[in-house]
Amino acid sequence: MAANTAAGPNLGDLAEQRGVRDCLQWFTREKQWINEIHLQLCRVPAPTLMEQERAAWFLEQFRAAGWEASIDRAGNVIAAVGQAPYVALTAHLDTVLTPRTKDDIFVEPDGRFHGPGVSDNGAGLTALLAMARAWKLGQNLPEFSRGLLLVANVAEEGEGNLLGMRFLCKQSPLARKIDSFLVVDGANLDHVTTRALGSRRFELAFTGPGGHSWSDYGVGNPLHALCRAVALFAETRLDGGAKSAFNVGLIEGGSSVNAIAQNARAKVDIRSESNQKMDELVELLSAAAERARDLENQRATGGRIACKLKEIGSRPAAALAENAAILTHLRAVDAHLGIRSHLDCSSTDANIPLSLGLPAVAIGAGGSGGGAHTTAEWFRPEGRDLGLKRIFLTLLLLRREAHGK
Repeated sequence: MAANTAAGPNLGDLAEQRGVRDCLQWFTREKQWINEIHLQLCRVPAPTLMEQERAAWFLEQFRAAGWEASIDRAGNVIAAVGQAPYVALTAHLDTVLTPRTKDDIFVEPDGRFHGPGVSDNGAGLTALLAMARAWKLGQNLPEFSRGLLLVANVAEEGEGNLLGMRFLCKQSPLARKIDSFLVVDGANLDHVTTRALGSRRFELAFTGPGGHSWSDYGVGNPLHALCRAVALFAETRLDGGAKSAFNVGLIEGGSSVNAIAQNARAKVDIRSESNQKMDELVELLSAAAERARDLENQRATGGRIACKLKEIGSRPAAALAENAAILTHLRAVDAHLGIRSHLDCSSTDANIPLSLGLPAVAIGAGGSGGGAHTTAEWFRPEGRDLGLKRIFLTLLLLRREAHGK
């Protein structure tokens, strides 16, 4: 990301103010505490839509750090300081995989953390706790015109469908009181997500009477129709236009090798940088399903089948304005700290505020990580303090500076 040293106030002067300097030093001095709290939180299971245990643990951590905190109706943990309008620092609570026992989260001999969710989003959640502790310990911080919200939100992954962020931005009493979002997701500092990758997810289901594979041969077969629909949709070409992708990630159905299935279903993921392109792909998926149903019913000698396409998830595509103040501030901080990063497109909690015209970016928390969504997930804490300083300084600028949406 190109540096913009002229943007915003003089960060060198800001960073040398006593209260700011003390907080920045705290992130380096308290590495051991930060690493220990990281491991603790990752040992509290939080599968998507079942984050209650980790949410309760987070609530106590925020309160122990001196924050007013509560859990909202969606299950998000909210801690606040100051008055509206607020700058929100968020990280999602849930993980794709969850530790079966506390021993699934461990430190390898080379110092890497290992286990489900240690990077995505153990790194982001640890940043929330580090900010909570440092902010309350800080003295003589600059005066701010905006309050700060720390949000550990639910249901970011998979079929959670960004439920926690949707509630925060649309239904929460705080919805109209937040004017910018800094989303912390994962570890690495080399990218800044300013474009929201859209996605729409569907369950495609075929049903029929079923029967015996020999005596009822000729009855419409939902499995045959489903396979035909998948094959037809897979022929779709994505030539030109906005970058897009689709995937059939799950196929289920049937009960026995010698039984005609009564039902069969598949789950389909469609992604694009363009909402219009996603709509086009959905129409092609629907047409493939209807064509497969009609072909199977034409072939069948009895027992017609039916199909249904059900949307199970939708994340809007959107983009941050290139001249947005939140990006100007982040660029200034990166220039000050010597961080080199590039702008990218990804699917994160930032999709929701961006789709509503609210300034938002998603960044890493520092350190490095990999293997997300697998049992081999890892996180290396070296350099984490640089990411925490980046978040802290960006929050200072966002809370102090007026900016447009």
